[in-house]
Amino acid sequence: MTGPVVVGVDGSASSLAAVEIAAREADRRGVELRLAHALGPEPGEVAPGVPPWDPGGVEQRDRVNGALGDAEWRARRVAPRVTITRGVLVGAPETVLGLEVRSASLAVLGSRHRGGLNGLLHGSVAARLGAGAGCPVLVVCGRPSRTGSVVLACDASPAFRKAAEFAFAAAAERGTDLVVLSRRGTRAARALSDLREKYPDVVVRAHRVRGRAGRPLAEVSVGAQLIVVGVRRRGHGAVRVPRRCAGRKVLRYAHCPVVVVPGEKA
Repeated sequence: MTGPVVVGVDGSASSLAAVEIAAREADRRGVELRLAHALGPEPGEVAPGVPPWDPGGVEQRDRVNGALGDAEWRARRVAPRVTITRGVLVGAPETVLGLEVRSASLAVLGSRHRGGLNGLLHGSVAARLGAGAGCPVLVVCGRPSRTGSVVLACDASPAFRKAAEFAFAAAAERGTDLVVLSRRGTRAARALSDLREKYPDVVVRAHRVRGRAGRPLAEVSVGAQLIVVGVRRRGHGAVRVPRRCAGRKVLRYAHCPVVVVPGEKA
């Protein structure tokens, strides 16, 4: 995709880490980086001449501009050639971000901290965003490695194919190997055979796991660059993600960034 990389910004340390990763991803793809700051729902009437996102006046405007300015500085430090734009979104963060990423090639979010776009990562929000918007969502968990493997969480869902395509491309872009994490009885050879041919330089290693997924996910994510997992894509309207969805488990246990990739529409 040629759409921008969209990253949620709220001024926190987690979102600034997400900005740096998003800037590198935009640089790899040769696309624009979009810095998105979300405010809460519009609080009723606003005085004439006042921007709808700025009912609080100078103090709020300075806070928003400060967060976006810091984010832009961090982005330019790691990817000086990337074109950067800014956006202030008014409304429920999950809703406005979903609209913002409709034409994006990737959405990037921080995790586990205060409000804004990034405070939404508890539970299955990232999975719902990916499933609803049709855009891969990268969640910055743990400590990213610049030299580790890309890990693909294998399952039997229809979304696995799209996740595998993303994982192979990510491994090829980074010049690293791909670890395919699967449970006993999961068959993925057919889905991966043509991708092995398309990306002949990517070394693929199988990693079988037993028992509950938590511990193996935690172990394999230490030192990895990314974990990639698929989620079933839904049409317009509410998107529900089952409690046993692999995306939820990976987000809960991972020590590295996680990419949630939507499959074809159900």
